[in-house]
Amino acid sequence: MTTLLPEQPACATEAGTWCARFYEWTNNDFLARSADAIVGGAIKVAFIVAVAFLARFLLHRLVKRVVDGAANARLPRRGATGPAAAVPARRSQRARTIGSVLRSIISAIVGTIAAIMVLDVFGVALGPILASAGIVGVAVGFGAQNLVRDFLSGMFMLMEDQYGVGDIVDLGEASGVVEAVGLRITTLRDVNGTVWYVRNGEILRVGNKSQGYAVAVVDIPVAHSADIADATALVRQVSDEVVEREGVKEHVLEPVDVLGVERVGPEGVTLRLTVKVAPGQQWAVQRALNAAITDAFDDARVPRPGLLPPIPPAGPSLTK
Repeated sequence: MTTLLPEQPACATEAGTWCARFYEWTNNDFLARSADAIVGGAIKVAFIVAVAFLARFLLHRLVKRVVDGAANARLPRRGATGPAAAVPARRSQRARTIGSVLRSIISAIVGTIAAIMVLDVFGVALGPILASAGIVGVAVGFGAQNLVRDFLSGMFMLMEDQYGVGDIVDLGEASGVVEAVGLRITTLRDVNGTVWYVRNGEILRVGNKSQGYAVAVVDIPVAHSADIADATALVRQVSDEVVEREGVKEHVLEPVDVLGVERVGPEGVTLRLTVKVAPGQQWAVQRALNAAITDAFDDARVPRPGLLPPIPPAGPSLTK
């Protein structure tokens, strides 16, 4: 018959029990008596962690499939004939950025829920912890309200597709080409090469010059003495020729619209024409039209403001 030591728990004599195994391994009375609770708690914790990892994996996979589908969706290219299509870089970037944010949020939520369930397994009182976490969250949120505002503004800008990389935008204090769109900061480069970092929460308005299509606007000044009808007809003829040139016609979406007289001022009369072009190509088309119309006016001797009237060709001499 086995004689029990004073510190040996009674369950240590029961062969095959966790109490007996723990006492055999550790020779510790407390661990032996708590063996069933330790093993049961470990199994529950392992189950919670496994389920949390599985849920995180499945949710991340779902987000990845949705993001890949949105990023690789093929849209018909404006002006293309046939099944040709393009994948906009802005859509891909927006989808992947939102997907990254969603994955981070999912990881945080799943991890928090798993941690709370693990603490509950060990009998930890969650009330004071949750109350303290709430107070800390309010304090951090109050102190980082500008950061939260930037983050939320960036999320809405991405979801609403207000602008993307490569767009030419006017954000008020800064304007230029968008080089990067983040959740907190948008990066622009202006015409002088200066890089501007604009906080998303400070953007009150967005003027996008590259979304959908652009309009090339050309103003042509002529003198008061010019024949407006002839000048307008010449502008129409030259502009129709320019938009059919190689390097220009692929950017033009609609025929040129010669509006006629736009303004009459003390210096002269301003004629205006417009043409709808591909996004970001308005300035190239404007330069081509301005150069061609200027040369045509010079050849036709159309008088312009601030210039001396053309000298008429010399006629036959009246002197003998």
